[in-house]
Amino acid sequence: MNLEKRKVGNKIKYYLGHSYREGLKVHKFRKYLGTGLSENKLKERISIAEKLILEEIRKYKIIQDPLKIELSKEEIESIKKIESEIPLKISHISEGDWKEFSKLFSYNTNAIEGSKLNQSEVSNILEHDKWPDKSKEDIAETYGVDDAIKFIRKTKEHISIELIKEIHKIVFKNSKSFAGQFRRKGEEVVVMNQSGKVVHEGAPQTRITYLLNELVSWYEKNKSRYPAFILAAVIHNQFENIHPFADGNGRVGRILLNNILIKHNLPPLNINLKNRAEYYESLQEYEKNQNIKPTIDLYIKEYKQLEKDLNSKKD
Repeated sequence: MNLEKRKVGNKIKYYLGHSYREGLKVHKFRKYLGTGLSENKLKERISIAEKLILEEIRKYKIIQDPLKIELSKEEIESIKKIESEIPLKISHISEGDWKEFSKLFSYNTNAIEGSKLNQSEVSNILEHDKWPDKSKEDIAETYGVDDAIKFIRKTKEHISIELIKEIHKIVFKNSKSFAGQFRRKGEEVVVMNQSGKVVHEGAPQTRITYLLNELVSWYEKNKSRYPAFILAAVIHNQFENIHPFADGNGRVGRILLNNILIKHNLPPLNINLKNRAEYYESLQEYEKNQNIKPTIDLYIKEYKQLEKDLNSKKD
């Protein structure tokens, strides 16, 4: 980083500048420090500006090296073995099972985001078009998630910007005016917990398309290299980091996760509402440390539960 001085009239304005190269493109970061600063005040403001610039660079590099450290051959083989031992096989999933999965998934994925519908109400909506006296938005998004599951079963596409927008449009077509549209200029995302602490910031709005293209490119390069668990986890977790929509990112990300799994002949999985805290913790661990293991551990746990849930419907 370098200190820049600009003389304006009889005053000197101070800036801290830094250049960051991304391929052939160079991004310039600059923070205004002030004018007529004493040596101590200048040092103090440089220290603050350095942290702000580094944080901006971190956001710009959000997609680089999704796995941080390349997985060893042994680690990849271990995950492949785990996949082979999944108790549920996609070839054994009947049309009845798919309907039960969609009801289960629609309930949980919407409930994670605050839907007030219970499991029985979701089942009545999807089975009998019976609407409870509750939020019309929650009802519309129940149908939307169910339609999105049908869509990913039919499409041959694994991931693209068009696919991501289409999934969002299907889920929110009757509940959000911006269905299928990325965040607009000036729309930035900050996610806070119940204590008001910032737990996640989406990528800058100006970077959404670039970052998603990089994610698609990463997948195309690695879809034959890594097991489906890793591919699905990286796509889902990085998508959540980018947060391209003003709302609905969680649901689209979990549907994308299932699209990747089923395209690699693995069953879909349901993130259960009761595991919401563990789910969020796995996202945080990935975002902060690029540690994908908690995500995969959760997937294994959810597969075991899904087998029990589907079998219980047959009894």
